[in-house]
Amino acid sequence: MIFSSSLLEKAVNELAKLPGIGKKTALRLALHLLKQPENEVSHFCESIENMRKEIKFCSRCYNISDKHVCNICDNISRKQDVICVVENIRDVMAIESTQHFNGVFHVLGGIISPLDGVGPEQLNIEPLIQRVHNEQITEIVFALNPNIQGDTTIYYIGRKLKEYPIKITTIARGISFGGELEYADEMTLAKSITNRIPVERYINPVA
Repeated sequence: MIFSSSLLEKAVNELAKLPGIGKKTALRLALHLLKQPENEVSHFCESIENMRKEIKFCSRCYNISDKHVCNICDNISRKQDVICVVENIRDVMAIESTQHFNGVFHVLGGIISPLDGVGPEQLNIEPLIQRVHNEQITEIVFALNPNIQGDTTIYYIGRKLKEYPIKITTIARGISFGGELEYADEMTLAKSITNRIPVERYINPVA
């Protein structure tokens, strides 16, 4: 791709770093921005910069927030004793879209994957254990992607929580094995949450 402007080339290269954006799409976006009024482009850039500088992570559940505690954790109408454990922020958004879960969340920030160099100590697992220890939690709902890494993470955390008298469940396998929560349709995900099953039976169905 040959550019007549080094400034345009630099902008395209930066846009192409975004996930799912190739060089052709990046060029189309850059040319679109070039056609817009300067004040609108400045507002666009300012919004991105403010998001990066000012956005916070909830001190309780690690969801994104404008405050130190997110709106979900701060909502007294939600079941504060039921925690849905998810891999990332996108999964929080996917489950919230179903409107079938009225508890709170805990974002792990990933899943255990030794092949990728991700161990338990790199995730928000210990804060979850502390929440169970310090708060009157009655149920932990695992809503992790149905794959080997997700199952490993569920098993690991389940063992850590074994001493606590709480109900530990996982979403039903309405999501196909190897699928991802954020791409599941809302009805399937809603049924998976509603029909959640005990972790013991999920991990070892024969026992």
